[in-house]
Amino acid sequence: MARKPTEERREEIVQALLALAAERGASNVSTQAIADRVGIAQPTIFRHFPTRDAIFRAALDSIGRKLLDVLTPILSGRGPADTRLRKLLTRQLRFISRRKGLPRLIFSERLHLEDPELKVVVRSIMDRYTSRLETLLQEGTGQGCFRQDLEAAETARLIVAMIQGLVMRWSLSDFEFPLDQQGEVLWRLLEPALLAQPTRSPSAPGPHQHSFG
Repeated sequence: MARKPTEERREEIVQALLALAAERGASNVSTQAIADRVGIAQPTIFRHFPTRDAIFRAALDSIGRKLLDVLTPILSGRGPADTRLRKLLTRQLRFISRRKGLPRLIFSERLHLEDPELKVVVRSIMDRYTSRLETLLQEGTGQGCFRQDLEAAETARLIVAMIQGLVMRWSLSDFEFPLDQQGEVLWRLLEPALLAQPTRSPSAPGPHQHSFG
């Protein structure tokens, strides 16, 4: 049987790790289990990755790149910022919903306590995403879509925290609800706080006023 190209084999190993992490948790994934899932001998794993943690780092790097590839056209695109933000939330949650191993890895003890390098990788991805999101919010303020007093940096961090909380709940529930449908729910929560209020005509009645004929 012909040997597969290195990049193809590395991708198979990474995908096997993510699938197993979704099933049994990141800490319970061994290199033997990965090898069995791919259908190769365990020593073959170490031709491509020096350690198990190197596979974890490669998985996070790969997902981070793919996520930014998916979201960059929205973040760098044209059009009203509120429309783009709404699309961004939906697209991001759809992306994560197809990678159940990701939250198992991100919220694992392995990442938080055992491997500082994994934490650095995740923080780098989050920082880049948060920075791009902040820029989108600033664009929206400049366009008049979002409130003029909006604190873009704080709001970007809050949105990221809301997404993280939602993804954690999805993982803790063993993926029992459709994450990809939560983008619209999240947008409905954010919309009243973000959007600029339309200017009311001086002749129009206020919320507690009534016109009588």
